[in-house]
Amino acid sequence: MAKYKKKRARELQHDKFRDTALTVFDRLGNKLEGKGKAILYGLVGLVVAGALLGFYVTWNNRKKDEARRAMGRAIVIASTPVSPMSPSIDPNAPKFTSERERAQKAIEEFQKVAAKYGDPYRTEARYFIATNLLYVEREKGFSELVELSKVSIPEVAILAKFALAQAKEGDAKYDEAAPLYSELATLNSTLVAPETANLRLASVYEKQGKKKEAIELLFNIAEASRKAKDNDGTPLPPSGAGREAAEKLQKLDPERHAKLTPEASPALPFGLG
Repeated sequence: MAKYKKKRARELQHDKFRDTALTVFDRLGNKLEGKGKAILYGLVGLVVAGALLGFYVTWNNRKKDEARRAMGRAIVIASTPVSPMSPSIDPNAPKFTSERERAQKAIEEFQKVAAKYGDPYRTEARYFIATNLLYVEREKGFSELVELSKVSIPEVAILAKFALAQAKEGDAKYDEAAPLYSELATLNSTLVAPETANLRLASVYEKQGKKKEAIELLFNIAEASRKAKDNDGTPLPPSGAGREAAEKLQKLDPERHAKLTPEASPALPFGLG
């Protein structure tokens, strides 16, 4: 009986609060009248909408964190070294005896991400699935990369095109790899820098027996790298691709290499020199 009284008291308190709130609301509505009451309802609607928006933002952030963690787990699997003879320091770490075995497990994990989360995670997961399919079902991997090279997410499209070009080059399909590298070089992307794409293109030219084209491309890459300057006009150190291009050029054509602009001397600390 005592419990019932307490429960009933709480119900009465709740009813009193509800009645008081509604009374105040009606009074305000009566004072505002007409449009004023509509404005009040609108304000209440905005409060409700704000609360819903806050809930959505919280839920959405939680969902993003969950998606990022799932992607992270899959990437760890995909990047685990294949080392059947060397036991892992971490007994719980994944172990794979072959690239195919690792690729199959990675595909399974990325498929979970693609099935559960929206973009950009779904499309990013598809990219990783495609690159791992190259170890399992190579032709299917090619097809997926072709499709991904056309998606509306620029980062994925560029990486897919680069992976496709590398795979084609690896299969000695140089006539198919060359135009892909050439197109990537024109995109001016930070993901696949033009000099990186051109360096791969020069390698393809060399494999095709197009020595003259390869030499010209290597010279241009190395020369541009040596002439690069920052916003203040200070010479920048040669990039990694620039140095690699110069080394390859020296092997292919020492005379052309000798015509490169000399590398800028390293800048001395302020106050020295």
